[in-house]
Amino acid sequence: MVTGKAHRLGILGGGQLGRMFIQAAINYDIHVHIMDNGLNTPSSAISNTYTEGDITNYDDVLNFGKDKDIITVEIENVNVEALKQLAIEGKKIFPQPVVLEIIKDKGLQKQFYIENNIPTSNFSLTNAETDKNELLQKIPFVHKLRTGGYDGKGVEIIRKPEDLKNTFKAPAILEELVPFEKEISIIVARNEQGETAVYQSVECEFNDANLVSFLFSPAAVSAEIEQKATTLAIEVINKFKMVGILAVEMFLTPSGELLVNEVAPRPHNSGHHTIECNITSQFEQHLRSIMNFPLGCTDMVRSGAMINLIGEIGHTGKVRYDGLTEIIRRKGVHVHLYGKEETKANRKMGHVTVALSELSEAKKVATEIKDLIRVISES
Repeated sequence: MVTGKAHRLGILGGGQLGRMFIQAAINYDIHVHIMDNGLNTPSSAISNTYTEGDITNYDDVLNFGKDKDIITVEIENVNVEALKQLAIEGKKIFPQPVVLEIIKDKGLQKQFYIENNIPTSNFSLTNAETDKNELLQKIPFVHKLRTGGYDGKGVEIIRKPEDLKNTFKAPAILEELVPFEKEISIIVARNEQGETAVYQSVECEFNDANLVSFLFSPAAVSAEIEQKATTLAIEVINKFKMVGILAVEMFLTPSGELLVNEVAPRPHNSGHHTIECNITSQFEQHLRSIMNFPLGCTDMVRSGAMINLIGEIGHTGKVRYDGLTEIIRRKGVHVHLYGKEETKANRKMGHVTVALSELSEAKKVATEIKDLIRVISES
């Protein structure tokens, strides 16, 4: 096995995902170098070096990658052309630029599913010139920006004619509104040798801003559905031939069909519980996969429920976590704060995992503490 110091590992993006990745990399003595816009990001204080730069700018990305051996991403919205050039120059880029190019554009991503016989919802492409009468005929539907959307932004559910005012005047996809029973996520990893490892399913609940507010694992699905979802997640990452970790979000329909909603080619919100609940966390697994190490065991050591700590509406400014002392008195509670000094409405500021032997108990504690902690601004 190669040593960590023999490799300079770069990450495009310095948010909370980069921060938690660095925490895993420290155990392997692997030095992580970050580039992101602005100097005060969650990863800036703990990375080996930090470069201020635009991750969507060709020259910034190219210059950042020149002295790195391996480059990965914390978010899909990066300059792919620069990554392609760095790959030509011999740098290892994971996920591969061609994979990022497809996944960062939801239109290309959906077309990939169709071409590879991966089950997904029906869709069409729209833009600023799309006739409103055409949209009217397709209500109800979900409208998603093809690029740039994240954390619930760039998604609108159109249920009635009056909602058409919320459609995007930009390249977007129009998806049929799927009547699903559950939305589940499967985290799967793959290294250069084609070895795969998959985690137990996660069930997601969303708030009104379309952010994951609560999730638990394992999901309340049958053994048959669990196996079907696992097989589908492995099929998706193998079809992409992707190296790295991939979150595969799926709809479970009343008839028992699984439809791939979308994927994220990086550690994902629906895998944060793996830090406490699994033998190998998603962050260590991503590290193992891009370093071409043997993948880690994904067995659960305890069940988990996770709550996102989200900035309350009406609060902007220096953050205060009201109720933090109270919730950490509870059994199984693990707090992760992302180091963001300023809060604002619906901004992800941290998460709390409740890890216990019984899922029912973990869910009970999570439900209780959800009403005890508030992310507010200093008065």
